[in-house]
Amino acid sequence: MKRKSDEREFDEKLLAAVDVGTNSFHLVIVRLLPDGGFAVVGKEKIVVRLGEAPRQMKHLTESAMQRGVEAITLFRHMTDRKRARIRAVATSAVREALNGTEFIDRVRKETGVEMEVVSGFEEARLIYLGVLQALPIYDRTIALFDIGGGSTEVLVGNQGTPLYANSFKIGAIRMTQRFLPDEKVKQKQVDRLRLYVRGELYFASRKVRERKPDLLIASSGTAQTIAAMAVAASGRGVPDHMNGIEVTLEEVRPIVERILAAETNEERAAIPGCDPRRADILAAGAVVLQTTVQELGFDRFTISGYALREGIILDTIQKKRGSRGDHPARLRDQRFDSVIKLGRTYDFDEAHARHVAQLSLSIFDQLQEVHKLGADSRELLEAGAMLHDVGYYISPAAHHKHALYLIKNSAMFGFNREEIDLVANIARYHRKSHPKERHAEFAALGKEDKRRVPILAGILRIADTLDRTHRQLVSSIECTVEKKTLTMQIESEDEADLSFELWSVSRRKGLLGRSLDIAIEMCTSQATVSSLPLIDS
Repeated sequence: MKRKSDEREFDEKLLAAVDVGTNSFHLVIVRLLPDGGFAVVGKEKIVVRLGEAPRQMKHLTESAMQRGVEAITLFRHMTDRKRARIRAVATSAVREALNGTEFIDRVRKETGVEMEVVSGFEEARLIYLGVLQALPIYDRTIALFDIGGGSTEVLVGNQGTPLYANSFKIGAIRMTQRFLPDEKVKQKQVDRLRLYVRGELYFASRKVRERKPDLLIASSGTAQTIAAMAVAASGRGVPDHMNGIEVTLEEVRPIVERILAAETNEERAAIPGCDPRRADILAAGAVVLQTTVQELGFDRFTISGYALREGIILDTIQKKRGSRGDHPARLRDQRFDSVIKLGRTYDFDEAHARHVAQLSLSIFDQLQEVHKLGADSRELLEAGAMLHDVGYYISPAAHHKHALYLIKNSAMFGFNREEIDLVANIARYHRKSHPKERHAEFAALGKEDKRRVPILAGILRIADTLDRTHRQLVSSIECTVEKKTLTMQIESEDEADLSFELWSVSRRKGLLGRSLDIAIEMCTSQATVSSLPLIDS
């Protein structure tokens, strides 16, 4: 595959991940290994302070965005020299900012890097994937927390599966702005901050304790800094790599007291083990860390040297594996489990959903040479097909619109925000009107997505209609394309009368036909329907 910008080929053995954080941007470049793992061949960290705005990070400042673009430009130069494919993931600051899309567009235009925005839940899952590569904890039930600049993620997991995950707006920059804006902090301010963190984590701490994790992992820069300071205070030398270092609350307590007692950031930066670049947000970060460990029910924590960026690498590797081989990609287990969980939350007809998904994928695969969409589109179609009827949970009337709302506002592990928006749009257009620019959710999609959503939704319309009775009568679909005509041969194992299905499809085949600029005929061994008008409903 070649880049449009320089026409050079990627080295398929190299991958790069960028964590676009609220405080810092992190780059890691890795070489893929034959056993499915990876070896780090390059790293870079730039303190950008993207979330510097004083208004609870609802607006990215011009200067912050410029620093962000400059950081991504540098990362792009580094990855270009190694010919590594780059994947960038944005977190709290970008997903919350009202002008976050403007920043994403600027980065794309000036650097050529496409940024994904992930939910707090997905961020926690990716961090967990990174931690699994750093520590031998796969078979253990662990809790982890990651204190970023804008948010703190909390997760409980076992064998790569998140058992509980949540994200809280208690990041080090955010808490500094809100509670400790001055270099010299007052005890009253600290008390208010502690109470706030305890309140935010109250229900999460109960969820974590119920699952009885036997180890607490910390993966953030804040945690590494506090741990390094604790190690230095004990008289031990601070190692170059903190991975695997265990720190107790008893060791942390005097460090936090010393940080809070310092009257200036310069004094904090001078404490042995402190990262000077973090000194101005260290007081709030230290309070959040200490309180979080206490609330989660632990008296110690272990540092992970890997976090979100390494999780991005592993997730990318898994996606690449899922799209290779003789068999077409299907939703990876965790993504599929997330879809099933969401469907069951809203009492969907699971048998119908699975059958519609099966029919949709059959049509997709057979029309590959016509639509020319990739494995990622296939996954999104499967998810949309599984969830197309969840809107019934709210009301049968306009349930396609309710499905859009429920999917867009749900946590789906394994999906970034753009993918969730696409799944929601595919489900929304499984019936009634075709996609239109006056529909806000469709209008917000990119150019390429505006092309594939009608195709995928058009496939889903036909598959859904072929099981309109929810009796799973249709056993197979055979698609043949000659010139500009698509013929679909519909069959039933028990030779059931499919005339109703054929009639129904004739009313809903218009979207796919128009999207592919092709005529569609439906037939069985019993009947053929090609001349009825195209009336989508």
